[in-house]
Amino acid sequence: MEFFCYHRDRPGSLTLREELLEAHWSYMDGYAREMIARGPTLAGDMPTGSVHVLDLPDVAAARAFAFDEPGYQAGVYRDVLLRRWRNLLGRTMWDFPGGPEGGDRYLVLGLGAGRPADLAVPPRRDELIAYGPLLADDGVTWLGTAALVRAPGGDAARAVLTEDRYADVEVHDWQFGGRS
Repeated sequence: MEFFCYHRDRPGSLTLREELLEAHWSYMDGYAREMIARGPTLAGDMPTGSVHVLDLPDVAAARAFAFDEPGYQAGVYRDVLLRRWRNLLGRTMWDFPGGPEGGDRYLVLGLGAGRPADLAVPPRRDELIAYGPLLADDGVTWLGTAALVRAPGGDAARAVLTEDRYADVEVHDWQFGGRS
């Protein structure tokens, strides 16, 4: 089962986040084989959150991953978005043809309302790093769409989702994560 996990930083937690960086990476090292994508969201050079997309055995394992994370345990994050997800690209971020460098990268979250949207891969597949629907724990009920995309700007990144089909759309600067 694939899961999308987004830990959002608590305001004022940067020092604590930095102190826990090695513990965070060591924790993530334990999930290297399950990882589909990972990396921080940013406001300029300041981290604002941490995205992880993984293939885990079940919902309980996903909850353990999200809530046993050292930064979560220490209070770095203000909240966690954890949803089932479906990897429509069938690859990891390390398989992205554009590689980890070059161009601006974004996390685009479309939070659903009403009929499901964007259940097929959009035409700009070569600019997509990760893409798929956000689902309820049942793995069927559509709750939105999450995409990691290379784009020339936030508006272009936002355009990967269908206009007017979401209750809310968030666009965050994002970069490939992991040890340098």
